[in-house]
Order: sequence, then structure tokens, then C-alpha cells
Amino acid sequence: MIRLAKISEIKYLLNIAKACALKMEAKGIYQWNEHYPSKNAFLNDLKRDELYVKIHEDKVIGAIVISTKMDEEYIPIQWLTLNGNNAYIHRVCIHPDYQGMGFAQEMMDYAEEFSRTNGFTSVRLDTFSQNERNQRFYEQRGYQRLGNIFFPKQSAHPFHCYELVL
Repeated sequence: MIRLAKISEIKYLLNIAKACALKMEAKGIYQWNEHYPSKNAFLNDLKRDELYVKIHEDKVIGAIVISTKMDEEYIPIQWLTLNGNNAYIHRVCIHPDYQGMGFAQEMMDYAEEFSRTNGFTSVRLDTFSQNERNQRFYEQRGYQRLGNIFFPKQSAHPFHCYELVL
């Protein structure tokens, strides 16, 4: 089941994000760190009713943010569709104990169907340039890579922006 998150689940999401960061670091991928994702980011997502959790066997095992807010870092990107009616995906995470079981696919299916149902023209996101697994994941779903942005507090390496036209 995927549903809106509750305030009481933020602590679980922070633990999941930390576990994901450690797993990525073990593979030489320095995508998430002490600055991101932060408790404040999750709290802001929650306040905007944009933070969703994946429940498996009565346990929170992952999260996804489906937002309508375009971050300013995205402004220079030459998107495939006009700005203003797009969904933005952020902070996709599945606890490492549950990775490889199709849960990330399920969350993206949910986000894309949510976006179609709500009349969005596209789904946009970014992923770390050093995380080739994530790049393949999104490209296999039909997302097109469009350009790079930077988050200096996270990495000196760029993040690739992607868009799926609905």
C-alpha cells in the first residue's frame, strides 16, 4: 500500500534515508549525506501533503515525494513540456532490506498514475550522475535525460534532469 505519510513516520523515513545513503556510499555513490535528505525536507513535504510512504507487512519501508513545486535549480533546464502543470518526484527511497523487490517500480507506477489522474502534462525528476543504476531505472521507464543541475551541498558532480511526457 502507498499512502500519504504521517508525522509519526518521519523518524522511520530518516532511518531509511540513512540506510540508503550508507548502501550507496559502500558502492562509491556519494549522493545523500548529512545535508540531504533532511528532517526539514520531509516535514515540508508532509505539510504540503506531498510525502507518500510505502507500507509492506504493516511496516514503512520507503517513501516518495510527488510535488507540484518546481525547484529553482530546475529553471535553466529545457523541458519537453511547458512549465506550470508538472509533477516533480523527489526523495525516492526504499530501505535496503527491501530493494530489488519491485517496490521502487510500484512507487513510480503510483506517482505516474497519480500524475495522469490529476491532469499533469509530465513527470520531472533528477538523479545523481554517478548513480548509473538510477539512470537506467528511469530511462527504462521512458524518461528522457535533458540536462544537468548542481546541488553543491550534496556533491561536486551534477544531477541529471529527466522528464516523462504523459
